[in-house]
Amino acid sequence: MFFRLANSSDPDSAASRLRRKRVGIFLDLIPKSQDRVRILDVGGTSWSWKSLGVEFPAYCEITLLNLLPEASPAPPNFIPKQGDARHMPQFQAGEFDVCFSNSVIEHVGTLFDQIAMAREIQRVARGFFVQTPNRRFPLEPHFLFPGWQYLPIGLRRRLLQARDLGWMKRVADPLLAQAEVEQVRLLTEREMRLLFPGANIYREQIGPFKKSIVAWKRA
Repeated sequence: MFFRLANSSDPDSAASRLRRKRVGIFLDLIPKSQDRVRILDVGGTSWSWKSLGVEFPAYCEITLLNLLPEASPAPPNFIPKQGDARHMPQFQAGEFDVCFSNSVIEHVGTLFDQIAMAREIQRVARGFFVQTPNRRFPLEPHFLFPGWQYLPIGLRRRLLQARDLGWMKRVADPLLAQAEVEQVRLLTEREMRLLFPGANIYREQIGPFKKSIVAWKRA
């Protein structure tokens, strides 16, 4: 059941429906222009946009920033770049019209690292659309374990040593298992407001629960 709800490769899953709606909201933020509009996608790939069936206007130039290079040649208008979201010296202040980032900021490390990423996004882009799963949602979206984020680190490590959990494969080594557990730091709405002061907040709901949070600002 949890896999069906969270499987983004299934177009009928709750995760896919929410993502399509989210992307539609983002596309409305792209300035209408006769000139070039520069978009920075932190952590995305050309494949992910293709899988959603998104066709950007011809005047859009999309820079894809990732730690590793794109696995296949990017289509026209997409420019793959290697880099770290926490430190983007290759980009000037205000170089991009808008920055998009989907489910990345919870993976960059500690709160200190998340602060660094948020500051860099707001430095290099005049507008932004940053989504992250909500820490308060009952089902943790990576391990697909109810209340996972509230369990002690040691217990989470031992559970991952024992079995596959959600999208995460079993890790027998105790240090590697702990590292895998600690590499996901979910954020609350309050933290997102503090990371992106003055931003608009969009909440994705499943029933009475906020599944994820988006901080956005128009350029």
